[in-house]
Amino acid sequence: MTEIKKFAVAGATGRVGRHVVELLEGQGHQVVSMSRSAGVDVVTGEGLAEALQGVDVIIDVASTPSPDQDEATKFFTSAARNLHEAGQSAGVQWMLVVSIIGIDGSKGGYNAAKLVHEEAALAGPLPVRILRAAQFNEFVELYLQWGTQGEVAYLPKMRTQLVAARTVAEELVGMATGPAPTASATAPFPEVAGPREESMAGAARLVAAQRGLQVQIQEVVNPDDPDAGLFADGALLPGAHATLTGPTFEEWLAGTR
Repeated sequence: MTEIKKFAVAGATGRVGRHVVELLEGQGHQVVSMSRSAGVDVVTGEGLAEALQGVDVIIDVASTPSPDQDEATKFFTSAARNLHEAGQSAGVQWMLVVSIIGIDGSKGGYNAAKLVHEEAALAGPLPVRILRAAQFNEFVELYLQWGTQGEVAYLPKMRTQLVAARTVAEELVGMATGPAPTASATAPFPEVAGPREESMAGAARLVAAQRGLQVQIQEVVNPDDPDAGLFADGALLPGAHATLTGPTFEEWLAGTR
């Protein structure tokens, strides 16, 4: 029989967070949904002390919409510090954080900020486990929108193993409801990815076809992106120890109609 616990989910209304909340509540657990709309701000710390009272485990899937490295770094480091401080004061047992596969060599942008986030999370007083995930299926349409200029969409050359946000949430819940760690995790961190390698441009073509978009998709390497080579060369692909699960991107997309 599963032990009923109390969880706090940071970023509870986001792509992964809403699935985490639904899955935990479906198992009968108590869940505190932490988001700005609920009066809890992980960056300023507002509302954290009250939200974390009686909580056993924090699941941190909070994110920032900004791809700017400095802005994202400030967001993640502030959130990690506040969650640790408030969590320790409230008697939280440990914290689970979601991150990104293949960011070790990142030199700029959001991925570099997530690498700093991992370091900040592991440096705090609470024991921490980190789950690294591949790029979410849900991001493909955003890449398509961002890259569209007239009748052409420019997509970054990226080898990845796209995974559904729901699948990542299932993996997080499995870890969160398992045994508590006695100390913070060390690399290699657990990874979760979809069942097969995809290209971002190829996935975007499937989205365009399903949406009936009359757009030509071109795969490009941005010379101004310090991580473009990593994306193109497969650095974002999962390691041999990764859990490969969930639907393929094509299967997932068919289910979103």
